[in-house]
Amino acid sequence: MLARRNVRPGFWLVFWREIGWLRRRPFLFGLTTIVPLAQMAFLAAIFSAGLATRLPIGVLDLDGSDLSRTIIRMVDATPSSAVAVRVGDLAEGRSLILSGKIHGLLMLPHDLQRDVFVGRRPEVVFFYNTQTLTTGNLVASGVNAALPSSAAGIRLSLRTAQGQPLEFARASLQPIPVQINALFNPTLNYVFFLLTALIPSILQVVMVTTASYSIGLDVETRYRLRILRRLGGGLWPAMAGKILPYTILFMLVLGLSDTLLFVVFGLPLRGQSWLLIIAGLLFILSCQLLGGLLALVLKSTVSAVSIGTLVTAPAFGFMGIGFPRLGMNAFSYGWGALLPGTWYLTARVDQTVRGTPIDLSWKPVLVLLAFTVALAGLVAWKLESMRAYRVETSDPSAPRTLGEAYS
Repeated sequence: MLARRNVRPGFWLVFWREIGWLRRRPFLFGLTTIVPLAQMAFLAAIFSAGLATRLPIGVLDLDGSDLSRTIIRMVDATPSSAVAVRVGDLAEGRSLILSGKIHGLLMLPHDLQRDVFVGRRPEVVFFYNTQTLTTGNLVASGVNAALPSSAAGIRLSLRTAQGQPLEFARASLQPIPVQINALFNPTLNYVFFLLTALIPSILQVVMVTTASYSIGLDVETRYRLRILRRLGGGLWPAMAGKILPYTILFMLVLGLSDTLLFVVFGLPLRGQSWLLIIAGLLFILSCQLLGGLLALVLKSTVSAVSIGTLVTAPAFGFMGIGFPRLGMNAFSYGWGALLPGTWYLTARVDQTVRGTPIDLSWKPVLVLLAFTVALAGLVAWKLESMRAYRVETSDPSAPRTLGEAYS
């Protein structure tokens, strides 16, 4: 126990006290460092390929003709799908899809070749599991790309067999050619939009729950906030000294994630790095203040952590990555707008893959600044109201010395 004369109140006293708490509380240290780094490594291993290719599908060939075999070869040649198994009936194909051994089933009907060459329109059916949204859409896109190419080749052969010149036959198949280019992610690399969104969304949950837990330790009992204020020589120095160690740790974690993305996975940086750093710092501060506000309002560490997790865990669904925010209903759009991670992700995408001009990039940064200022004001108001209340109803069981509080 430290004697009172050996303890000098101020910002640094609270700062080093919090460092000591990190050493003595393995759960708190693991939550701020080991958990986000482990999740980052796990996600990086999942998305290391960048793009899912050669996803297995099954084929039910009821025709057995040269045309059906040609279609199967063209589907197998697409980058996204690979013909892994041939099934005898629909029941077997359904069983393989449900078991996850294949991601889709291509069914080629009876008399496919005969119907095509007599001018009929036979129906080729592709079954896939819509619950596995990403893999299902990928194999479906591969089949949708292969079948029109096969049909175009058949129509071209029929026209040339009728005596039409090759160039005129090609022009008649596509009188208005369409060129489609992806602007910001031409390789459709999942690292560039999924991994860069998953890491901030996970960090948002970790930062809010960490702040709720660490600050909740000092406010859930009646006397601890008063002692924290005495240690810091005031509420603001005390609170700043309390959150700064976690701010530094989270900046290091975010820096490691950016190093992984930019150096290892080659994420482009087409904007301004300093603007990205400012947005990251405001993102961390706003998340910490949100967690601190929950701890101050709820006063129970368990409740603050639970509510913080409940609020931030669904954030990825409302950030506009898997589904555009403009198409969301009012509830989903509002939930996403009230979370700092949504605006940080906007700034992040603007400064990386989009290369948005600087004059158009300030909006998400200013929104993060408004979040930080507003949350800081609410935290200050709540602290002052709690201090005024505890002055009126002081607890005689509170520690009377700084050394006792520091220990």
